[in-house]
Amino acid sequence: MAESTIQVKVTAARKKTSLLRSLALPLTLSFPPSPPPTVRDVKSAIQQAYPSFPATRQKISLPETSKALGDDSAILFGSAGDAELAVGDLGPQVQWRTVFLVEYAGPLIIHPLVYHLPQLFYGADVEHSALQKSVYAMVLLHFAKRELETLFVHRFSHATMPLLNIFKNSAHYHLLSGLLLAYDVYRPAFSAPAVAGTWRANSSLLAAAWAVWVFAQLSNLSTHLTLRALRPAGTTTRAVPTGYGFSAPLRLTFPNYFFEILAWGAVCAMSGSLAAGLFLAVSGGQMLLWAQKKHAAYKREFGDKYPRSRKAIIPGIL
Repeated sequence: MAESTIQVKVTAARKKTSLLRSLALPLTLSFPPSPPPTVRDVKSAIQQAYPSFPATRQKISLPETSKALGDDSAILFGSAGDAELAVGDLGPQVQWRTVFLVEYAGPLIIHPLVYHLPQLFYGADVEHSALQKSVYAMVLLHFAKRELETLFVHRFSHATMPLLNIFKNSAHYHLLSGLLLAYDVYRPAFSAPAVAGTWRANSSLLAAAWAVWVFAQLSNLSTHLTLRALRPAGTTTRAVPTGYGFSAPLRLTFPNYFFEILAWGAVCAMSGSLAAGLFLAVSGGQMLLWAQKKHAAYKREFGDKYPRSRKAIIPGIL
């Protein structure tokens, strides 16, 4: 080994895919000693050696563990100026932005089909009630907002995710907030003649639900813009967010999740739809798990700099 370089030996992880077996591993990589190479540098060097194995598909870990090392992790070298890492194959990848766009496109396609073609789904025409029209508008506006945020607001810390996740993630939106919700709410039982004289036709209730929904959607957008401002384009910078939702009076780590739940809660209260309730329960439960896990991670990462009074997702409670 030349004195001006340090070496990293890369071996194959224990779980080998067909792609991993096709590579000539172990591979020895050489780096200048300064600045110290990171996991990102190792991934880039592996991709350069094996163009069929892109960095986004690689999982780098220590040989004795399966826990992935972060891209910004510095490589620890022994006294001889060398190190050993294991590389695994995450499988085919897809852009996070693409996943989001596909997820949210489902309800935008399904709801108009069910709403405008009732003969196809119910075998009868439906005289849509103000309630049905409100749910229809709320769903389309919500997911159109999601698509626009994906294109112009969100910045992703990871470029890709496993390809198979697009089917799992899309099923949640396409089935629960798409087909099931649309079929339940636009059916004849919620039509104008069917709800006439009932609480579902109460204009004050509809107006109150719209007020809560608009407030929640605008608040959700505000928190997304705050998070965008924390991460300059092309970076993975992380910082403690402050401002509306994050600071007093709510003091939440994930006010965007809270406002999302509030918006769908308005749809549930306005409609009394079991399908809307199911979607809220499933998505709210998932957001709760994400929020608690990420909240704990933030406290570990930022230590005393992270506000102790903040809750994860529900103000003053959780």
